[in-house]
Amino acid sequence: MSAQPWVRLADLLLQREALVCRMAEGRPPRDFAGLYVGDDEVDGLLAGLPGLDGPGPDRVAAVRDSVAGQIRDARADLARYLAGDSRLAALARTGWLGAGDAEALAVLVAVDLSPARQRLVGYLQDSVQLPQLTLGTLARIVDTPVCRPDAPLRRAALVDITGTGPWSARVAAPDLRTIWHLTGDDAPDPGLPPGTVRCAGDRHSDAGVLLVNGGDRASRLRAVDGRWPGTGRLICPPPDTPAGWAAVVRDATLGGYAVVLESDTPLPPAGRDAIESAGHLGWVLSSARELPVETVPAGPWTEIHVADGEADADDWRRVLGREPDPAYRLSREQLRLVASVAPAGSGPVAPAVRRLAGGHLDGVAVRIRPRRGWPDLILPDDEVAQLRELAARHRGRETVYGRWRFSPLPSVGVVALFAGPSGTGKTLAAEVVAGDLGLDLYKVDLSAVVSKYIGETEKNLERIFGAAAAGDLVLFFDEADALFGKRSEVSDAHDRYANIEVAYLLQRLETYDGLVVLATNLQRNIDPAFLRRISVAVEFVAPEEPERRAIWARAFPPSAPVADLDLDFLARQFKITGGIISNAALGAAFLAAAEDQPITMRHAVLSVKREFQKLGRLRTEKEFERYFDLVNRGADAAPAR
Repeated sequence: MSAQPWVRLADLLLQREALVCRMAEGRPPRDFAGLYVGDDEVDGLLAGLPGLDGPGPDRVAAVRDSVAGQIRDARADLARYLAGDSRLAALARTGWLGAGDAEALAVLVAVDLSPARQRLVGYLQDSVQLPQLTLGTLARIVDTPVCRPDAPLRRAALVDITGTGPWSARVAAPDLRTIWHLTGDDAPDPGLPPGTVRCAGDRHSDAGVLLVNGGDRASRLRAVDGRWPGTGRLICPPPDTPAGWAAVVRDATLGGYAVVLESDTPLPPAGRDAIESAGHLGWVLSSARELPVETVPAGPWTEIHVADGEADADDWRRVLGREPDPAYRLSREQLRLVASVAPAGSGPVAPAVRRLAGGHLDGVAVRIRPRRGWPDLILPDDEVAQLRELAARHRGRETVYGRWRFSPLPSVGVVALFAGPSGTGKTLAAEVVAGDLGLDLYKVDLSAVVSKYIGETEKNLERIFGAAAAGDLVLFFDEADALFGKRSEVSDAHDRYANIEVAYLLQRLETYDGLVVLATNLQRNIDPAFLRRISVAVEFVAPEEPERRAIWARAFPPSAPVADLDLDFLARQFKITGGIISNAALGAAFLAAAEDQPITMRHAVLSVKREFQKLGRLRTEKEFERYFDLVNRGADAAPAR
């Protein structure tokens, strides 16, 4: 360290000041310096007051002249040193430090690094309690006014001013992060906001403010890189304390970073002041939406709007090393997150895409991993064809909106309406479509979404749509008329806020790019405005006898022990939906398991009886025929033959 020019100059300046004190002023070192004022000290202070003639100034000038040549040579060496590529030289260029600023910083850092220099400073200041330089002493040693708020060392937060009392008695000390940097330690400043990321690169040399808005986070960062290619960046949220702002300014100055502040809210006044003060840095305000002009820091600024954040083929090849998967339309930020969990090369990307929404939807939606396929869906041919068209519509968005350039208005999303009585297969159909697309199905939990508090329902819904946008999935709103019901005449505050919820959903569906399925038992209860936004509407009806026969047959797994099951009778006699058939088959299985017997017609008919009881439906002899006495007598009776 002693061979470096800035250390040599610092030592010469300290030595000169010590010589002035010892030889010109005749001040001897003394015990308990600074703890009391003696008679001799008073005499010396009186003789040295400005405006009084005395021998002091001549002797001081003589001492200064004796070392002037050495200091002049040392300053020349420092000037050449600052023109090089050392850490101090780079810091001087980035922080806009003049020769005097660099000289003052050299003295302060040298004192902090050496206990011997600190003892010498205690002698210079005639106080054992002042091992660091006061502003008054520093002003005698160097000619740079580091005490001003706009001084470069203060503006860049490289030097702290501490203490109370007279200004000249306050202590100037380099920040610890400054000392670490000049001694070769590049650890981040401990005062940086949580989540700060430092991206290595060339030192940034352009000052000013750049506004980047729109798109997703990764696309905005890409725009910054396009504006300032190859430069280092300090990416962080806006700090919420003055110390945090100082840490950001200091770390960016030391590392030569451009500061990228990521926030969707306007800067607070403290942030604008910090940016305006640190005019030597390049600042980027990155936000999804445009910031109000009055919240932008004063001074010249430029703006970049990111129109589209969708990852292209080059992004896929660069991040994942593979060609794009046409099934997924990912933003660059989503692609970056997928790359963190997806295998490189040709491995499956679907699990990583599903993982994007993992955790965000917990508590407001239930994840259903599709396990059933088209063979499990027993519907009329036309309804099945409509469901396949729905899947094809979601799968073909890239072709229609991308290659063929159809206008994606209001959005590229797909909204489907499944209407029909309970138990007709609406939930199963949503699961099958999701499975065909390779997506997870998230069934929205209305109890966790709807709130009695004004505005909370909309916040919960925004959380759902926002999280769903982070991962390709199917959003399923069962009993959708509870949320998407018709707006009514406003007669009280409750009606007004209920209408606001519906209006919010209308707007949100227009901006959602994924697949949404609305299921309802009563289509007439859905607000007509939603029907205009429906891409595919499927009407589910109660199954006819052939469908009921197929549902009964599929309701009993091949591994289940069955005996004497008349599926034709069950399908012909009981006009019930697929959901009730599934429940009846399951109930029959439990009755048989309790008796440790195969599943028979007796178990099936008794289970149908229980389903009728749940529905409040009468049991007639016309329906149960020869089993009518059985269902009236109870579970222990045998069927009539």
